[in-house]
Amino acid sequence: MSGFAALSWDMAQDTHSENAAGDSRVRVKHSRPQERYEAYLGDEYIGYLDYVDEIEQVVITHTVIADRFSGRGHGGQLVRHVLDDIAPTHKPVVPVCPFVAHFVEKNPAYASMVAQISR
Repeated sequence: MSGFAALSWDMAQDTHSENAAGDSRVRVKHSRPQERYEAYLGDEYIGYLDYVDEIEQVVITHTVIADRFSGRGHGGQLVRHVLDDIAPTHKPVVPVCPFVAHFVEKNPAYASMVAQISR
């Protein structure tokens, strides 16, 4: 997948940039059949977050933002949207993705949602 990179914890920045239309807000589309949230700036697809919806928990496995949009806070906006979407289900979240784990660490309001990874 050329031009896309998995986010790592050190890319979690709260800075924002604007797209050509001047809007830096990420729009998120949920694809339940794919167990994926897709991120867009305007009509431009910029990345995704994959998860596995299990009976008793939601495992977040992977977050990816296109290289040219990384480091601008868009990944954080995507993760925030996903966690806010999961919250009403009261299912614990298992952040296998290090970017999501770091996001929760930096945003303690979400800490109560997180379950420890059991091996």
